[in-house]
Amino acid sequence: MLTTTVHHTQLHITIVAVHFYTEYRDHISLSALQLQRKRVMVMATMGESPRSPEAKLGMRVEHLWDVQEPQLSPTEKLNACFESIPVSAFPLDPSNQEIEIKSDATLADAVKILARHNVFSAPVVDVDAPEDASWIDRYIGIVEFAGIVVWILHQSEPTSPRSPPTPSSARAIAAAANGVTFALELEALGLGSAAATSGNFFEDLTSSELYKNTKVRDISGTFRWAPFLALERSNSFLTMLLLLSKYKMKSVPVLDLGSGTIDNIITQSAVIHMLAECAGLQWFESWGTKKLSEVGLPMVTGNHIIKVYEDEPVLQAFKVMRKKRVGGVPVIEREGKKAVGNISLRDVQFLLTAPEIYHDYRAITVKDFLTEVRMYLEKNKNASPMLSEYVTCKEDCTIKELIQLLDQEKIHKVYVVGDDGDLQGLITLRDIISRLVHEPRGYFGDFFDGVLPLPANTRV
Repeated sequence: MLTTTVHHTQLHITIVAVHFYTEYRDHISLSALQLQRKRVMVMATMGESPRSPEAKLGMRVEHLWDVQEPQLSPTEKLNACFESIPVSAFPLDPSNQEIEIKSDATLADAVKILARHNVFSAPVVDVDAPEDASWIDRYIGIVEFAGIVVWILHQSEPTSPRSPPTPSSARAIAAAANGVTFALELEALGLGSAAATSGNFFEDLTSSELYKNTKVRDISGTFRWAPFLALERSNSFLTMLLLLSKYKMKSVPVLDLGSGTIDNIITQSAVIHMLAECAGLQWFESWGTKKLSEVGLPMVTGNHIIKVYEDEPVLQAFKVMRKKRVGGVPVIEREGKKAVGNISLRDVQFLLTAPEIYHDYRAITVKDFLTEVRMYLEKNKNASPMLSEYVTCKEDCTIKELIQLLDQEKIHKVYVVGDDGDLQGLITLRDIISRLVHEPRGYFGDFFDGVLPLPANTRV
């Protein structure tokens, strides 16, 4: 039995989910000799004893895999294995320096912190919370680049942030602070408003008192949860993997309830890195050597990919991403119809951390944006942020090859292309994780009903 403590819209909710696989807990025992022979074979495949924490975790899955009921399918075996491992066993990310942002930090400071550590989001600590506050009262949410994008979209309405705010822009700020839904915010903005954004807009914005004085807590309406959906250390890997895939969470905080603090933050990227470290293990190879089409990938085919053209205004590209709720889009030639790049919500940081590079543009197109950012990063090789690159794979790629590519390039999506370079599909980290496990019937009860939309053809 699993107990998961979560908090949503100021309510303290406890989910108790009875797990589907308790009937498989009586495992068939293999002899010590059989297990030893299997481990020797695994070590020979991997070349040496695993050294990374992720590889050792993979071996733990391997040992559980060995003792599963033989009549179970590979997916059922993996579900049972991951259900038996607590999230406290997931290795801490070396780059995870317990990054937290104070609620009274300005948006300017938040952008710098996120960009410097090259992360999408960070927990926001309530500076007014008492020292002995529980985690629910200690944190007010998670600030994301995506939420800051929404705030920027509001600011694109007036001609200059230095001018007195118009009633419409004042309402927009109030709407962001009060938590009006993204869909209504973007509908009110209108996608056409980005076309008049000139190159000096971002210099004006980042030097304005509005940008310097707006606090992170002022945009709490952009936070997805209040404060966030979190796991306890005793919760299972299966729960974590389902939240990162089917339920579309990019990261999951793991709480130490004793101290009321975040013990770890597990991201989709961290899971992909763990899988890459498991190459050579039987459980991974039985799944990873399959072709993309064998596991139902890509889930998004070429004609359903959201695209932007290179001559479109860059703010319009960000608005399209936020309206369509996608993290990134390919940039397409207007004439040739070929992809020439990729742009993601995280890339908005370059409009805020280096606004001077666009000063001479009367209007910043997507092509201008990508060109100037690449030149900026070339000149500033020590700059920590990375531009989202356009990386492709072929249709006959295997899951293992795709995972290794994603891990090596440190990217969050790969575009599937044909022999002629035409877009055939899109695969994200979430898509891959969703093909590793499935949700047993009734696993989360009715907690997510009406909170998150279920994907089409979901297995529940």
